Amino acid sequence: MATLKAQHLAKSYKSRQVVRDVSLSIDSGQIVGLLGPNGAGKTTCFYMIVGLVQADQGRVLIDDLDVSHQPMHGRAKAGIGYLPQEASIFRKLSVADNIMAILETRKELDKAGRRKELESLLQEFHISHIRDNLGMSLSGGERRRVEIARALATNPKFILLDEPFAGVDPISVGDIKQIIYHLKAKGIGVLITDHNVRETLDICETAYIVNDGQLIAEGDAETILANDLVKEVYLGHEFRL
Repeated sequence: MATLKAQHLAKSYKSRQVVRDVSLSIDSGQIVGLLGPNGAGKTTCFYMIVGLVQADQGRVLIDDLDVSHQPMHGRAKAGIGYLPQEASIFRKLSVADNIMAILETRKELDKAGRRKELESLLQEFHISHIRDNLGMSLSGGERRRVEIARALATNPKFILLDEPFAGVDPISVGDIKQIIYHLKAKGIGVLITDHNVRETLDICETAYIVNDGQLIAEGDAETILANDLVKEVYLGHEFRL
């Protein structure tokens, strides 16, 4: 079992400290949420773990491997997959070519190995029937499936999902939840940050709540919902799952 750890992360922009001393961990096969109000610092925390933002202080480790100073592609090689909020699909490539473009970065696979992996991912995510469709022609739910398949093409130990429920219809939300459970069943650790608190808390085993750049709570959904400070600054007193 692997563990992804962020230890004592801190980040300032000019004189404003946006993240201060945030630590969290994700184990293989665990679904973890990183939540908080707008402007609370959760997105900056998330980006520091992915490698999009360099931390001023703190470390990011996969087990004992320190990836804190690795660029994003270095962290990807170490096992951190990432699905951005924005559409990341190549619009003018087919679904199959979108996935193959990522598989071609895996030097340990020969041509036959890449082809086998492609077919496996197309079947796993139920997108074989749209393999020849261009990225620009896909629905929101189909696009998300292809993007998650592409993220898995790097064979990650962990996958970080940035707003996976944004911009998809209610049917697709259920679809994405099932995909996240599937990732868990494969032993992949999942970290989610999303404004859709209800959907995220519903599937997380553990959630970390950030406010004003600091962790104010962590625990399962029941623990989070019972926390008076979380109610006061984030969920409100009437929130129910």
